Amino acid sequence: MKIIVQKFGGTSVSTQERRKLVVQKVMSAINEGYKPIVVVSAMGRSGEPYATDTLLSLIDKDFKETNKRASDLLMCCGEIISTVIMSNELKKSKIAAVPVTGGQAGIITDDNYSNAAVKYVKPENLLKLLSDNEIPVVAGFQGKSENGFFTTLGRGGSDVTASLIGCAVKAEKIEIYTDVDGIMTADPRIVKDAALIENISYNEVFEFAEQGAKVIHPRAVEVAMNGNVPLLIKNTLSDCPGTLINREGSILNKSLITGITSLSGRVQVITKFKNAKIKSSDFLNMLALKNINIDLINVFPKENIFTIDNKDLNKLNSILSKTDLNYSLENNCSKIAIIGSRICGVPGVMARILKAITKEGIEVLQTADSHSTIWCLVKSDFEGQVIKALHREFNLNNK
Repeated sequence: MKIIVQKFGGTSVSTQERRKLVVQKVMSAINEGYKPIVVVSAMGRSGEPYATDTLLSLIDKDFKETNKRASDLLMCCGEIISTVIMSNELKKSKIAAVPVTGGQAGIITDDNYSNAAVKYVKPENLLKLLSDNEIPVVAGFQGKSENGFFTTLGRGGSDVTASLIGCAVKAEKIEIYTDVDGIMTADPRIVKDAALIENISYNEVFEFAEQGAKVIHPRAVEVAMNGNVPLLIKNTLSDCPGTLINREGSILNKSLITGITSLSGRVQVITKFKNAKIKSSDFLNMLALKNINIDLINVFPKENIFTIDNKDLNKLNSILSKTDLNYSLENNCSKIAIIGSRICGVPGVMARILKAITKEGIEVLQTADSHSTIWCLVKSDFEGQVIKALHREFNLNNK
C-alpha cells in the first residue's frame, strides 16, 4: 500500500468552509494513488466551543492539577469531536471514513497524564481499515495507557501523533497542514520579502523549531527523523507546494544560510567567581536542581556567561541571594539564530554576521555556534532590525 498521513490543525477544521478544503486535500491524495490516514486537532482555538483550552475552562484549576487523569479525558474530547465531524464531511463526498481515538489507532503510552511518553504504536487497526478501503480519521494529541485510560501527549501532540503513525505504518510521507505556506527564511511579519524554503533537512528544521519558529513541534521532527519519513508542511488554504523536510534538505542550495529565526524573553547572566566561596560547577548544579534551563553558555576560569528564560528570573535571583557571587543581569534580550547546514567549516561567516549587525549600530552581547547554527544575543528592541539586516546580507529573499 502507498500510504500518506495528512494532519490538519485546529484552524484547518474550525469551519465548514475550511473542512471542505480538507476534504479536497484528502481527495487529491486518493486521486494520486495514496491510502490516506487523516489526523485532526481540536476545532479552533481558545474561546471557541470545542477548543482544548475552552474545555479545560469548565473545571476548577485545583481539580485539573490534582486529577490529571480526569483532565486528560476532558482534553481528549476536542479531538474526538473533530474526528466525527471530519468523517461526516468526508462521507458527504462519498469517501468512507472511520473516526478513531489515539488509543484505537494503537498509540500506547505510560501513565504520565498530561505529558505521556509513547511506549509503542500498534498500527494493525489502521492498516485493517485501509485494506478495507476506509480512511481512518485519528484524534491527535492523545493515546491510551496500558491500563486503558486516555492520555495526552503534551505540547505539539497532534504533530507528534502524525509522525508516530507515519513511522509505524511506513508512510511514504507525512503532510502537516496549517495556515501558513511552509517554513520561511524569516518571520514574514518581520521581513516582508521572506521566501519559502522548499527543501530543508531534519536537523535544520529541528533548529528552527527549537529556536522559536512554531510551524511544527520539534518532537514531531525527531520522531519522523528517527523513522526516516519525509515531512511536508503545507497550507490548507492554498495550493502552495510547501516545505519538504528530509535527511538531505536542499543539497543543491547555493546559499550558506537556510533561514533566520529568533527567541525573545531572554536574560543574559554574567557571574564572576574570583574570590567567591562557591565553585562554578556547584552554582550550575544549583540551577539544574531548580530546573532552570541555561543556554548560550560560555564558561571561563573566573566567570560564566549564559542566558535563561525570563520566567526563571525569580528562581535565579533566589539562588544568587544565597551566594557571595558578583554578577550582572541584562534583561530584555533576544537570541537570533542563523541556521544553515552548509555553514560548518566555512571561514568568514561569523565575520559577515557581526559586520551586518554592527553596521546597524547594534551591539552584539554574546555569540555561540554549533554544526549548523550561529546564535547572536542582542537587545530585544533591535530584534527585527537585526533579522532584516541578516536577511539582506545573505540574500535570502532570492532563494
